[in-house]
Amino acid sequence: MSAEGSDAAATAAQAAPESSAPAPAADVDQLAGSFSGMTLDERYALVRSVGEECIQEDELRNLLLKKKDPVAYDGFEPSGRMHIAQGVMKALNVNKLTRSGCIFKFWVADWFAQLNNKMGGDLKKIQTVGRYMMEVWRAVGMDLTRVEFLWSSEEINGRAGEYWPLVMDIARKNKLPRILRCSQIMGRNETDELSAAQIFYPCMQCADIFFLKADICQLGMDQRKVNVLAREYCDDIKRKMKPIILSHHMLPGLLQGQEKMSKSDPNSAIFMEDEEAEVNVKIKKAFCPPGEVEGNPCIAYVQYIVLPWFKQFEVERKEEHGGNTIYTDAEQLCADYKEGKLHPGDLKLALSKALNRILQPVRDHFKTNPDAKKLLAQVKSYKITR
Repeated sequence: MSAEGSDAAATAAQAAPESSAPAPAADVDQLAGSFSGMTLDERYALVRSVGEECIQEDELRNLLLKKKDPVAYDGFEPSGRMHIAQGVMKALNVNKLTRSGCIFKFWVADWFAQLNNKMGGDLKKIQTVGRYMMEVWRAVGMDLTRVEFLWSSEEINGRAGEYWPLVMDIARKNKLPRILRCSQIMGRNETDELSAAQIFYPCMQCADIFFLKADICQLGMDQRKVNVLAREYCDDIKRKMKPIILSHHMLPGLLQGQEKMSKSDPNSAIFMEDEEAEVNVKIKKAFCPPGEVEGNPCIAYVQYIVLPWFKQFEVERKEEHGGNTIYTDAEQLCADYKEGKLHPGDLKLALSKALNRILQPVRDHFKTNPDAKKLLAQVKSYKITR
């Protein structure tokens, strides 16, 4: 690669934050930082609530103050059925961001899934799963007014002269150990035996951020390392405006010791089209030690799914067992659980009921819409590969 090619890639990355893809007209007062009747403080609070961590908060506030239609992005590998964290939590987060004036770009990472050997590397199957996932988000209530779905294969092929020099420049400016530390983003470990494609993967994901002109990286905490790599690359190329990292909380698996849900283990998560009986059985079997809040998936489901969705969590009990209780915040819920005022059995029954209410529109959609029904049948027939 010539020096001119490397310089061109860096120049493209430096220019990225100053422009954005065409977006719907918005009532934005750039000086006051308001959007659609929301003040800057209100917008900042709503956006900040999405992330367990924000790097950096002052940069986020300044972005909302000064830029019209800031771009937030998340990328996903179409790799199997969608679990509730990816379905419901992502819908909640996207709706918060778009309501705050952001454009949200979904990077449908079909090529990345192929690189990571998902669906056995079969691109047609991967793309079918991608269409299914979009269908789930529509059904659960994601507001798509300010949302764009971009297929990596199409976008990269269409702008290859912009994309590949950027990827190569990022690869050239980083040592192999630094790239290997990002292997977590693929669900791998540094000690795993990685293919050459999987080693190249982090350089591509880092390039995506600049290629999509993203101001905010809104991915999970498990993607943090590659987002930090993007900020380090900005230092390398002397770019002042760095992508802001807004990392959401990762829900644990339902069984003991599972730090993360797994699509290859159907008992580790609630899936978006699970039937009511399946949800009830999974929650009944879920790890839920009495009096313990940390590492308790049932508490986490209430805190990160039910309370944000309904703004309350209702527990129905007989009077002799404490009577009905409505929780409006996680603090009181956790306090009562620690003190033994809330029994695991009552927590699980109430949680199952709330989750089924959220999922019912999705079930209905995949039963009554012929195209959606066909997509789900295809996805269920595929073997999940790690």
